[in-house]
Amino acid sequence: MSRKTAVITGASGGIGAAAAARFLGAGYAVCNLSRRPGPDARVRHLPCDVADEASVRAAFAAVSREYGHIAVLVCNAGMGISGAAAFASEEDIGRIFSVNCFGVFRCVREAFPFLPRGAHIVIVTSAAAVFPIPFQAYYSATKAALQSYTLALRTELAPAGIRVSAVSPGDVRTGFTDARVKSDAGQSLYGDRIARSVAAMERDERRGMSPDAVARVILRHAAAKNPRPVTTVGGSYRMFIVLNRILPTRLVAFLIGKLYS
Repeated sequence: MSRKTAVITGASGGIGAAAAARFLGAGYAVCNLSRRPGPDARVRHLPCDVADEASVRAAFAAVSREYGHIAVLVCNAGMGISGAAAFASEEDIGRIFSVNCFGVFRCVREAFPFLPRGAHIVIVTSAAAVFPIPFQAYYSATKAALQSYTLALRTELAPAGIRVSAVSPGDVRTGFTDARVKSDAGQSLYGDRIARSVAAMERDERRGMSPDAVARVILRHAAAKNPRPVTTVGGSYRMFIVLNRILPTRLVAFLIGKLYS
């Protein structure tokens, strides 16, 4: 095909759907790998559960048959859980790591044979990678892992001419908030701290930036010859990143605790 192809995971809604619209506008053929189709019929939907290795392998085999090479891979699919870390179930912990971390690892591995020199991998992380949020410990941990993975992968693939970068948004208004898996296990120990922390987090999300604000940055990364390794989206969050480098870790942790618990 003469058009460049962008493959986006989790483009059925939110940031992924906004990114799909941006890439369509830039002239790409766009393929959505997710369990459900997105809102735009112009986006080719290939059913895929990133938590399932066989499903990911089959999806990228279909991508290779239909499109050949992949110009841009956007690893966006993710999920969230909230609750006390010490009371989380093995099932919930396993699921969030399988989707948020192993889902990215699987997609990169299966996409790699179809990424030519000049291709770009964009991984969507989160400001929670830098500012771990109480009662969202496992989500924060998965995003921190992705940020480290991005930096290592960037160095590994540089000789092959494949660019790798992360886009790290702050709070975004999407269906992610309502889809979060919540647990109040341990409430007898923590009192109302779990509920107050989650309520504060969800309030910030519902007041957050639009998915398109993140999608614009993703497209900009894809077009850049040498994008920044990690770009934080949201002016206040960029300021927080700077402060995080200056202030003592103990003070930063204290302030986050005040905000969220």
